[in-house]
Amino acid sequence: GDAVIAMASSGLHSNGYSLVRHVVFDRAGWTLDREIEEFGRTLGEELLEPTRIYSLDCLALTRTTEVHGFSHVTGGGLANNLARVIPDGLHATVDRSTWTPGAVFDLVGKAGNVEQLELEKTLNMGVGMIAIVPADSVDVALTTLADRGVDSWVAGEITDRGD
Repeated sequence: GDAVIAMASSGLHSNGYSLVRHVVFDRAGWTLDREIEEFGRTLGEELLEPTRIYSLDCLALTRTTEVHGFSHVTGGGLANNLARVIPDGLHATVDRSTWTPGAVFDLVGKAGNVEQLELEKTLNMGVGMIAIVPADSVDVALTTLADRGVDSWVAGEITDRGD
């Protein structure tokens, strides 16, 4: 019954740069000064976008509501990182239609002909941090994050595994 709250990433973060370098430099043959219309800036500027740090945001959540878990979405993608914090017997259901990953993720997929499953396993796909909160705490959690300037949304829920 807990809610899975997603917090937007600022971009690639530090995930998957081996894949990204292979795609944009080796396969596509692009340079860092290439203007990318979808980004509204150069490739180099996009790749240098600083990683959002969520520590103060997570601390703020723990001060305003009960939190049952956090998952930093790093290498391994959303599914693997979220699975690490889910107790045995429970399951996280995440609705991918609740957000649209940034243009950089689409560009890597298309320019490198990278399958969606590989993108999902390697990159954060627009979600940098997850908070698991009681369902009745969703409004407080979302308000706390919004007040801190963090784009966040309900991305799913925790259920019994049903094995």
